[in-house]
Amino acid sequence: MKGRLTTHVLDVACACPAAGLAVELFRVMEDGRKQSAARAVTGADGRLERPLLAGEAMRSGFYEIVFFPGDYYRGKGGALAEAVFFDRVSVSLRIADPEEDLHIPLLIAPGGYSVYRGKGIENGRGPFVAPSVVGIGF
Repeated sequence: MKGRLTTHVLDVACACPAAGLAVELFRVMEDGRKQSAARAVTGADGRLERPLLAGEAMRSGFYEIVFFPGDYYRGKGGALAEAVFFDRVSVSLRIADPEEDLHIPLLIAPGGYSVYRGKGIENGRGPFVAPSVVGIGF
């Protein structure tokens, strides 16, 4: 059975899921070219409706996930929109085992972000696991 690549985005500025945030996945070819593999927008819970990769599309190789927090905050308007510093967040990763479920959570604020490899509830292995974080300045 093939694994899956999933993500979700949490907005720490409002302590809520980042609903309506655009996400794009690229497969990075050996010559460095990028091939679009998926595009989606987060739902009300900050998650995508379906995995970025699953089944036969889940192959070993190098990938880049691009998140668009600048557009997200500009859509909200107000002080948060004016405070945006990181317009896009690009996460480069390597899938070594296409049978593995991979989950990439992103925490955002207008002036910062944190991303890590986690485990999602949807992969059947239990609850979301996050690294210990004492404090992150946003």
